[in-house]
Amino acid sequence: MKETPVGYRVGIDIGGTFTDFALLKGADIVLHKNLSTPEDRSIGVMTGLGKLAEIEGLDLGDFLGQCEAIVHGTTVADNTLIEMNGAVTGLITTEGFRDEIEYRRGFKEDIWDVRLEPPVQITPRRRRLTVPERILHDGSVYTELDEDAVRGCCEKLRKQNVESVAISLLFSFVNPAHETRVAEIVAEELPGVQISPSSKVLPRAPEYDRTSTTVVNAYVAPRVTAYLERLVSRLKEAGYRHQLMVMQASGGVMTKAYMEDAPIRVLASGPAGGVIGSAHVGAKKGCPDLLCVDMGGTSYDMSVVQNGTAPAEAGWNMHHRYLIGVPMVKVETLGAGGGSICHVNNGALQVGPASAGSYPGPICYGNGGTQPTITDALLMLGILSAESTFAGGSFSLTRDGVEPAFQAIGDAMGYSAEEAAFDCWRVVNANMCQAVRRTTAGKGIDPQDMVMLAYGGNGPVFAAIQAQDLGISRVLVPKASPTFSALGTLVAEPSIDEERSYIAPVDSPDLATLKALWTELGDRAQQYFSDANYAAADLTVTYQMNMRYRGQNFSLTFDIAQSSGGQDLSFIDEDLGNRALEAFNRRHMEEFGHIREGEMPEITGVRLATSVHTPSPAVGSGFTAPRAAAKPAMHRRANLGDGFKDTPIFHGTDLRPGHEIIGPAVIEETFTTIVVYPGWKANMDDAGDYELTQI
Repeated sequence: MKETPVGYRVGIDIGGTFTDFALLKGADIVLHKNLSTPEDRSIGVMTGLGKLAEIEGLDLGDFLGQCEAIVHGTTVADNTLIEMNGAVTGLITTEGFRDEIEYRRGFKEDIWDVRLEPPVQITPRRRRLTVPERILHDGSVYTELDEDAVRGCCEKLRKQNVESVAISLLFSFVNPAHETRVAEIVAEELPGVQISPSSKVLPRAPEYDRTSTTVVNAYVAPRVTAYLERLVSRLKEAGYRHQLMVMQASGGVMTKAYMEDAPIRVLASGPAGGVIGSAHVGAKKGCPDLLCVDMGGTSYDMSVVQNGTAPAEAGWNMHHRYLIGVPMVKVETLGAGGGSICHVNNGALQVGPASAGSYPGPICYGNGGTQPTITDALLMLGILSAESTFAGGSFSLTRDGVEPAFQAIGDAMGYSAEEAAFDCWRVVNANMCQAVRRTTAGKGIDPQDMVMLAYGGNGPVFAAIQAQDLGISRVLVPKASPTFSALGTLVAEPSIDEERSYIAPVDSPDLATLKALWTELGDRAQQYFSDANYAAADLTVTYQMNMRYRGQNFSLTFDIAQSSGGQDLSFIDEDLGNRALEAFNRRHMEEFGHIREGEMPEITGVRLATSVHTPSPAVGSGFTAPRAAAKPAMHRRANLGDGFKDTPIFHGTDLRPGHEIIGPAVIEETFTTIVVYPGWKANMDDAGDYELTQI
């Protein structure tokens, strides 16, 4: 592995409750967590950086001056969609296509739920306006753009106090001339308004995918850009001298400047970091097939790593009920975290999806929270303790008010406060297990064939019992699991992944057009990398194609060539069509188990993935230390699923490689708690990571 250069590298992940930090200095990793600051999340980031500087014995300016990279995963875009508090957004589109965004290609999340309401419209019909114009599929102009109509649209949007405008005209991905002119007129008529042309956000077909992605981009863009600008300004004032690198949904990182054209790329960037980190750890530990579960304070994220990779899929990515067409690492999210609120709804116990967040937070935080949460239930069950410090010693929990809150639930359900807390534990665990079953079944995967990798502040609390319910016999818990998504941002490589539409039969492609498209994508990527001080000689370029059979709704993506040291288009020759056909057939067989003999597929686009290698955190590979039974630090009354018992408690700081712990037991790490349930054992490997296995 390439040696890490001198200098600090900091990974940051903002969650709904905590902001996580992973500091990489040489081979050493320093972890930190502090409460997020929803009113301005950059405040929580700067607070945490100040704490890391203090740990290193430096003032903030000196520390930032020695940082060679700060990589940031953010939930600003996701929170905007969850809370539906984005910009007042308008849409200008081609006459006759006003309602494309509501047709949704006929898609409904649950076709059997007659009560399922459509998603809240980011652009209600009164803010969806059309203009006469028409570009054909070959890029020729059929109807010239009516510029007066565009100005009329601007006047209507001005009266509605629109803050952001999405522009999605028919076939603009082939010829963006009309869309470019519309953007110029909007800039003239509505100065200061954010403008999102689909030809920059997602220049490809089909129409709904492009329009939906562009509308969501317009909705979140002002919030994302404003946040990143505040953070960059504060970092610069405090002494940071390099560009801020931002995690993308695709699993790569890139500069803030690259994000400005399409801020939607940061959507789900925090969870993506965790999946990328999981693939890295799994590969080192000989576990290429992983079920990744991340339970934090607000949500429960799950994803699948197969054959050691976490592929970013571009296409049908439904996220917060809107289609997002940019490449995204597949992560399913459930409103289940430590802050999930427990309550009785029409006589039934319910946990989440509402969360107490970081403030006031759970009752046991002592910040004025009054609604019982899963963290409060864990305190009632003895899994957490008011006698121990919490979140790395930043504060202690309190039992004040916790028992009465659960007693209120118990009174409604007819049992005690402790029974109510245990039932909340059971319900949230069942919710998470059921979500995993839905996700894996949809992918045709049997969880029993996988290893679970658990992270997040609460992931290791439930990991083993979930694994048991799912038929999984082995669980990995990295030492860095409490801030694992932050650490994952340091594993992710700087990358750009973009595509352009081009439709042609595979047996007669226009090689000059293909070369021009790949060259355009390559030049664009190389310019951004150059601005970030990466040399062309350091770049790895992967050339990909999108293809499908005629009549298929979705295309398959596959690699056609790769080069190191910058662009190399020598693979474009007269035999390219034949090689593409062979590669497509292999990919189609892998995905669907068949090919259509004698039927010629069509090319639907080209894609270019450009990346540069950066140092990654070191990962231990296994066990060499002799096994030895660990000694508990204390005992306390706890319920780990089979009633309250005197349970051994271990401190993670006391454990060494080779130590073995037989359940039932609780391991208190600095920023998380690992529960070893009855019938399970935990072993610490040479890297200080935990492996939980059924006995």
